[in-house]
Amino acid sequence: MIALLMLGAIINYLTRSTLGVAAQTLMTDLHITTVQYSYIVATFQVAIMLQPFAGYVLDVLGLRVGFAIFALAWSIISMAHGLAHSWLGFAGLRGLLGLAEGSANPAGMKATSEWFPAKERGLAGGVFNIGASVGSMLAPPLVAWAILNYNWQAAFVITGALGLVWVGLWLTFYESPAKHRRLSDEERAYIAAGQEAHLKADGTRPSIGRILSQRNFWGIALPRFLADPTWGTLTNWLPLYLMTVRHFDLKQIAIFGWLPFLAADLGCIFGGTVSLALQKYFGVSLINARRGAFTLGACTMLTVGFAGFVESPYVAIALISVAGFAHQTLSVTVITMSSDLFKRNEVATVAGMAGTFGNLGLLLFNLVIGALVTTIGYTPFFIALGILDLVGAAILWTVVRERSEPAVAVA
Repeated sequence: MIALLMLGAIINYLTRSTLGVAAQTLMTDLHITTVQYSYIVATFQVAIMLQPFAGYVLDVLGLRVGFAIFALAWSIISMAHGLAHSWLGFAGLRGLLGLAEGSANPAGMKATSEWFPAKERGLAGGVFNIGASVGSMLAPPLVAWAILNYNWQAAFVITGALGLVWVGLWLTFYESPAKHRRLSDEERAYIAAGQEAHLKADGTRPSIGRILSQRNFWGIALPRFLADPTWGTLTNWLPLYLMTVRHFDLKQIAIFGWLPFLAADLGCIFGGTVSLALQKYFGVSLINARRGAFTLGACTMLTVGFAGFVESPYVAIALISVAGFAHQTLSVTVITMSSDLFKRNEVATVAGMAGTFGNLGLLLFNLVIGALVTTIGYTPFFIALGILDLVGAAILWTVVRERSEPAVAVA
């Protein structure tokens, strides 16, 4: 199940990352300015902030049917990008894409909350989030190949068509643990025994007002607001940075542009592993283990501030790759906490609402980059990314409170 989810996340992030790699080519072809490009990116971020809607739909319709509908939509919308002929056309399509693709993280968190005991959710969430990194990693070589051999329109059609194939796989193989025919009674009992009794679904629909009234929601939403700009910078601005500042051509982008996302893959596994190790070997509680992994990632993020000061473009790529590793180390940790702190029937809604704050931070950061990068360069933004994550770590430690109800034994 987690492999199937990861594959869906790969295609989700591959389609959303296609624009960033093709940006320079289509901007030249369609005479799109840097400011207009920032508006296109911002439209996606505004729409993806409606993740609470996606999460609520998933909680109400169920994961199997709900996620299939969203994936079908984003695949068709991605392919339609090849028909756009102006920045306004791209902005409209990016808005629709953001609305559909906002379902990915709520779906992943809902699935991990249903399929895994508490002690394994961090690592399972890390495996799922590898999809984000792999999809973004595959985008530079695949999109560059499509552009060099065909055109930028073909890049959108190819990446979108892959999503249609995945929808068929999803509907064929996915089912909840309670209904899956190939799940043994022993496996089903193992999952149930390792989950917190006080977070069991109570059969009611999620209440957004009740969720907003809880400090634990704000304890995970605000760190996401501060941390998510890193991912937006990597996917939306890194190719342009490498071309305009480091003078890479499209072939060099294909060779080097995927490295930060490869490092991010390792960060996904590292974050979950650190959290698990803190619990197993040091007796740290589940929530404190999550906070510890986030803090480690935040401290590591400080290295990206040096990327703008080094002369070698390859050292800059290495430092940005460390940022990709650090970001996914902390990101997978805070995303997973929605399943640690809220009931099963609320997880997708909470993940979507927290995702709204993450994408709001990304939106604002993108708009500031678009407005100021031509005058002040990228270096101040690299420095800011590390500082924002440290503030996020402080909020995670001071605002989030562990539930007082005991969980069922997970040994």
